[in-house]
Amino acid sequence: MSPIRKKAIAGLKAGDSFTITRTFTEEETLAFGEISRDHNPVHYDDRFAGEKNLQGRICHGLLVGGMITEVGGQIGWLASGMNFRFRRPVYFGDTIACVFTITEVDDRNRARAEAVLSNQHGETVIEAWLTGVLPGEPERQIMAQTAGDSDQTF
Repeated sequence: MSPIRKKAIAGLKAGDSFTITRTFTEEETLAFGEISRDHNPVHYDDRFAGEKNLQGRICHGLLVGGMITEVGGQIGWLASGMNFRFRRPVYFGDTIACVFTITEVDDRNRARAEAVLSNQHGETVIEAWLTGVLPGEPERQIMAQTAGDSDQTF
């Protein structure tokens, strides 16, 4: 069981923060393009990317932004809103750190969070603002009971 899942089972509060990292590959980008049907040439053609003043082909923004769903899945977050600001491109081979911070939680477990995703050079590539619902006590008990089963945590 991941430390993120353990913290979620114990209970979450404003100020809790989680960090994950991931290196993005060309293969993942191509697969995401097939799933999303986003075939923008900026992801597939170096010449096209060059015309956009990029250093090469780039990863899909939502593929990278999807890192927040890894944290959300670990903590049992039920998303109701996501707002992204894409600041810089992410190139194949870039390693991205996602810092996901819960900023508010009300008495009905409705929450707000923000995420900052940065590349290996410390440059912010994406900022995100999120709303959703955190798991209550009954859901946390189920998470604890199923943690040893086929739980997909890392």
